[in-house]
Amino acid sequence: MIEFPDSAWKDYELLDSGCGEKLERFGAYVLARPEPKALWDKSLPQAEWDRIAHTRFRPGAGFGKAGKEDSGTWERLHRMDDQWWIKYKSLNLRLGLTSFKHVGVFPEQAPNWEFIYGRCSAMQNPRVLNLFAYTGAASLAARAGGASVTHLDSVRQVVTWARENMERSGLDGIRWIIEDAMKFARREARRGNRYDGIILDPPAYGHGPDGEKWKLDECLFEMLRTVAQIREPDGFVVLNLYSNGYSAALGETLVREAFGIRNGEAKITSGELALKDSFGKVLPLSIVVRVEK
Repeated sequence: MIEFPDSAWKDYELLDSGCGEKLERFGAYVLARPEPKALWDKSLPQAEWDRIAHTRFRPGAGFGKAGKEDSGTWERLHRMDDQWWIKYKSLNLRLGLTSFKHVGVFPEQAPNWEFIYGRCSAMQNPRVLNLFAYTGAASLAARAGGASVTHLDSVRQVVTWARENMERSGLDGIRWIIEDAMKFARREARRGNRYDGIILDPPAYGHGPDGEKWKLDECLFEMLRTVAQIREPDGFVVLNLYSNGYSAALGETLVREAFGIRNGEAKITSGELALKDSFGKVLPLSIVVRVEK
């Protein structure tokens, strides 16, 4: 299974990719960013990239190192705002140029937003937990679908960013938590709290607000086993993984084993989330595993 954002999304477009970079339009602005998975040649000449890009991300000295793999600076090529907004259906998402290559949204995640919205819309007052929730597009999709949402991230600034997105989208009522994801999940398990939907998008490396260390290879299975304790039996799960070296088959096996799901006990789908540039080149960016009744 390979899924792409809906081509009708007018505020995002992957214009070109290749030579370790991608050229993307987010609303009014065009950005050139590193993309190690773009192993092919660019379709447009470099002069055209330079002509249409408003800014290009330049990797820093720590680029490629654990915990600093995306660090660097932005080189402005044309005038643009430091922050701006795009829309995805009813959601408003603020973008900004960060020192870690990211801009506040991962457009390939749009199929997950659709799945989350659809599942929540089909349930009666579901409770949804979004772990490693970043700027909250998945939280907004769940809330728009009628869910009571708990949004958790360890970084205060991105939780504030997510709250701005919620308010600008005309939504309210999301519960904001700034904490280490593992600590929170363990405490919820001890308290017997359960959720009808759980979303996880863990980084390869990270730190909690009190310096807790997260390393995906060492912590992921334990996190999934803890999450299994707070999932309602018929609840849905969305696991997204960006780490290189992980496959959809590996992700599905992790989920099956952590949740104790045997054949026929639940519907599990796994595959890749990808973007397709305007020349038809497919750029796979993450793997996803979904569990539903």
